[in-house]
Amino acid sequence: MVISPELEASFIRAVTISLYTWRRAETDDPVDDEERFGWWGDSYPAIADDRIGSRLWLLRRVKLTPQTQRDAEVYAREALQWLLDDGEVTAIEITSEKVDVNRLNLIPTLTIASGARLEIKQPSSWQVIYAV
Repeated sequence: MVISPELEASFIRAVTISLYTWRRAETDDPVDDEERFGWWGDSYPAIADDRIGSRLWLLRRVKLTPQTQRDAEVYAREALQWLLDDGEVTAIEITSEKVDVNRLNLIPTLTIASGARLEIKQPSSWQVIYAV
């Protein structure tokens, strides 16, 4: 199955915004200080509990362990769940690859209604280098 360049660009943009916008931390998330960050618009959602972004930012100062890798995959899936909820895709797979001691690449793969699969590998300018 082939995905049109316009549709592919739309999905890449949606995934980039969803993964790399900072979602507000949950009340039980460990944070470095009192700041929970997040987009101010999430305080007044049109749909209850509708939020933008991911909590990947919570991992910015942690050691890259297998648990951190699992947390990153969970946060990515959570951030992209709206694509399933809104019927934009029929499936989402999140894989990750540990590149070295301080770099993790997330690779979301979307299955479009037509059955086509779109693997999104972010450019190196969007990859997170961990501080620890």
